[in-house]
Amino acid sequence: MSRLGQTCLGAAAGLLIDRVVGEPPADVHPVAEFGKAMGRVEQALWADRRLAGVAYAAVGVAIGAAGGRLMKSTATAVAVAAAGRELRQVAVRIGEAVASGDLVAARAELPTLVGRDPAGLDDSGIAAAVIESVAENSVDAVIAPAFWGAVAGAPGAAAYRAINTMDAMVGRRNERYSNFGWAAARLDDAANYIPARIFAVLVAVLNQERARQVIDAVRQDAPAHPSPNAGVAEAAMAAALDRELGGPLSYEGVAEERPFLGRGSQPEPDDIESAVRLADRVEIAAVGLLVLIGLIDRLLDRSSG
Repeated sequence: MSRLGQTCLGAAAGLLIDRVVGEPPADVHPVAEFGKAMGRVEQALWADRRLAGVAYAAVGVAIGAAGGRLMKSTATAVAVAAAGRELRQVAVRIGEAVASGDLVAARAELPTLVGRDPAGLDDSGIAAAVIESVAENSVDAVIAPAFWGAVAGAPGAAAYRAINTMDAMVGRRNERYSNFGWAAARLDDAANYIPARIFAVLVAVLNQERARQVIDAVRQDAPAHPSPNAGVAEAAMAAALDRELGGPLSYEGVAEERPFLGRGSQPEPDDIESAVRLADRVEIAAVGLLVLIGLIDRLLDRSSG
């Protein structure tokens, strides 16, 4: 079997491990340790210049890739980098709180998924925020780790998680990070570009009755989103559920105008469960696709042998 076949099967196994086991505890999670290390790197390198941010990002990618090489196993690296199980569980808990009318509990847990200010959100606003997060993070925490694990093995999956973590740490558009975090943010955009579009394709394939609406939303609505990847994932999810996502929001106390995505009605609490089910099906389809590629590679290897 070629290396691609091996890494595809390893990436599939990694997603399955995450589905069954979930993420390691925070006090022993490799990503948490990476975050602490990059906090020290930031202290050493920070300057209000893009070049300083480039150095920071380069160090982070190197650390991530080295960690992946130490793991050796693509399955292990993808399992550590993925977080689909945790994403869906948190979304379900918030959905249950909203459905029961406990908006206080829902707002309290919402920051674990999204950065927007939860205080002024009603049940529809909370549902929209959760659905958007499920879409975006299905790319970040499922498709992208598996994609880079398949492409570049354990170092690829670990380096991707390093990039995504750095973006979460310094990729924000504020006074401190507008220059320093530029490189990490652009790296994250590049790393998620193909995975976001794989997610949209899988959403369309799994919802063939609304495939045209998914394609139209991705082509027409997503380009107006400030993120080249989150807009694609959220537009695909909105169209698949026949709901309208996006619109104005408040982030860290600052009002932002976001484009509307999709042409349906406003989300309702029950739509959270539908979004979680769709994200679950997308992950299963991704596992199946990776296994198929691995098996085809094995068959081709045997036939050539």
